[in-house]
Amino acid sequence: MSKRVVLLRAVNVGGAKLPMAELREVAERLGATNVSTFIASGNLLCDVDDPEAFDRALEQAIQERFGFFREAISRSPGELRDALAAHPFEIDPETKANHIYFLLRPPTPEQVEALLTRGLTERLAVIGRDLHIRYADGVANTKLTPAVILRTLGCHGTGRNLNTVQKLIALAHE
Repeated sequence: MSKRVVLLRAVNVGGAKLPMAELREVAERLGATNVSTFIASGNLLCDVDDPEAFDRALEQAIQERFGFFREAISRSPGELRDALAAHPFEIDPETKANHIYFLLRPPTPEQVEALLTRGLTERLAVIGRDLHIRYADGVANTKLTPAVILRTLGCHGTGRNLNTVQKLIALAHE
């Protein structure tokens, strides 16, 4: 069994209602053990045999049960820790300006260059399959939307602020 932190894209926003108790039930039916969730934004912690197969099965099960498709992007606790340690921007503990946007796959060098040269006000760095962001004027005012990221980097992802990433790492080790 492999400990995973599964991050679901865009749940409990825009009409995509996904109660965390029901998410835990779905994960257990798919064979996950030691299942828990953290806040209602689609953070699932569990142990699974085959992470890739579990992620795809979870996406399908959510679509069948709740009527909408959302990508499941999972990382091991070590991968989360490494991503956090690699965050290249200064961190202001008073704000939530620093995020890691976890991607389904690593973008190509050309895709990364296209994102970095868009003229956005955010500070950006792509390290492997993680997009590191330091928002200039906050998340609510950004032009760096999920649609822009998808079009430019060619794959979906989901972002979490560094406080949430730290908490998920801690929870995964409890």
